[in-house]
Amino acid sequence: MDMAENDFDRLLLFEHARKTAEANYAMNPLDADNLTRWGGALLELSQFQSMADSKKMTQDAISKLEEALLVNPKKHDTMWCLGNAHTSHAFLTPELDEAKSIFDKASLYFKQAANEDPGNELYVKSLELTAKVLFHY
Repeated sequence: MDMAENDFDRLLLFEHARKTAEANYAMNPLDADNLTRWGGALLELSQFQSMADSKKMTQDAISKLEEALLVNPKKHDTMWCLGNAHTSHAFLTPELDEAKSIFDKASLYFKQAANEDPGNELYVKSLELTAKVLFHY
């Protein structure tokens, strides 16, 4: 399977996940797991978009993930996804001060996720990497 075929498969997978989450939301808008899946799918799909569309889709992902945290404020996987979404948003932001502010938000969500699940190496590593990025700003 070549890379283009793999990308197409990923695109189909995440588009299906997005549509399924959207349909599930209509039946139960208070399902934090579904909102997290929806936000995650939007974040993955944003990688296949133009710069402007990617930024909008990333902001939509952030909105869904924030909504999930309103439903379940202790949901550490959502916090981690939200950190990733803010990281993606920061990389799409050309203005340095604004990008740094967005990286700061990402760092806060990674820290919250690591505090909720301190044994999760992925959360800790994400926090460390964000700290390195902030150090260079």
